[in-house]
Amino acid sequence: MEKIIQLSPADHHPTSLDEGLVVDAVEKKYRKKTVLRGISMQIKKGEVIGLLGPNGAGKTTSFYTMVGLVKPDSGRILLDGHDITHMPMYRRARLGIGYLPQESSIFRGMTVEENIWSVLEICEHNPTKRAEALENLLDEFAIQHIRQSPALSLSGGERRRAEIARALASGPSYMLLDEPFAGIDPIAIADIRNLVSHLKDRDIGVLITDHNVRETLDIIDRAYIIHDGQVLMSGSPKEIVENEDVKRVYLGENFSL
Repeated sequence: MEKIIQLSPADHHPTSLDEGLVVDAVEKKYRKKTVLRGISMQIKKGEVIGLLGPNGAGKTTSFYTMVGLVKPDSGRILLDGHDITHMPMYRRARLGIGYLPQESSIFRGMTVEENIWSVLEICEHNPTKRAEALENLLDEFAIQHIRQSPALSLSGGERRRAEIARALASGPSYMLLDEPFAGIDPIAIADIRNLVSHLKDRDIGVLITDHNVRETLDIIDRAYIIHDGQVLMSGSPKEIVENEDVKRVYLGENFSL
C-alpha cells in the first residue's frame, strides 16, 4: 500500500486566529482511541466550506466540537478571536453560531409562523422589529403561503426552508449544516443549494458536512478532507478532486465533477 502524504500543519492552519470560526489544534480521544489528532480549520464570513472524509475519519467529531456537542481534550475553538471551547451550545448560539441538525428540528406542534416567532421572541425584544423580522423571513424564504400550515404537513424542502428561516431569526454569523442533502429528493436538493447560496449572499459563513460528496463539492468554495483524525488536505473542489491521496482514501480513481 502506498504511503499517504500528510500535509504539514502550515498548509491548512488558520491564517488568523482573530477572524472567523476557528478550530485550533484540537485533539479528542474516546477511551484509548484517538479520534482527532491536532485538527485545525477556519470558516470565514461569506464563504461556504465543506467538511468531508471517509466514515470513521473524525469529520463528525470535528463538526460537533464546533457545534458544542463534543468537548475537545486539548486545543481551542475560537469565534472571531474569542475562546468558546468550553461554552455550551446555547451560549454559542447567542454569539452567532447557528446549527441545523440532520434530523428534523422543526417544532412539530406549531405552525411555520409559530416556529419562527418562538426564536424572535427570545432574540428581538422590540415588538415592531419582531413583527417586521417575521414578515421578512417569511418573504425571504418563500414560505408566506404556508405560514399557518402545521409543521407536520410540510414537504422536505418546505421543512428545510422553515428550519433555516427559524435559525436565521437569531441573527447568526455562521451556520453549521449537518447532512443537509440526506434523504431528500432532487427538487429539495436544488432548494438546499439555493438556500446555501442565499446564506453566502447574506455574508454568513457556512460549514457543511455531508455524505453526498458531489452535491457538496458543487456548492462550496473550499473543503477540508479529514482522514485518520487529521486534515489530509484543504483546497478548492478542483484541487480536492485532483489530489491523488484524496482519490486513494476517499473519492476513488474514477471520481470527477
